[in-house]
Amino acid sequence: MTAQAINAPSPVRSPVSRFFRALPVLGRVIRDIERDIDTVFYFLVIAVTALVLAVQAWGLAALVVTAVALVPVMFVLLIWVTLP
Repeated sequence: MTAQAINAPSPVRSPVSRFFRALPVLGRVIRDIERDIDTVFYFLVIAVTALVLAVQAWGLAALVVTAVALVPVMFVLLIWVTLP
């Protein structure tokens, strides 16, 4: 490695990015995903397991609340897919 690669400045991040990275759980997940992309699959398994356990504990209400929370995400994905 060259001295420039070792002393390279870190990229400038937006205030929103710094805010999310400062959160205890979400920031750690973001940093782990940056280091190893396979972490996304572990996160998805954990999220699905948490949803199954929530439905088991609270019934259909947990599934409905999750679906309602994912509506904006699906709108954004549908708009993103249809962009030229």
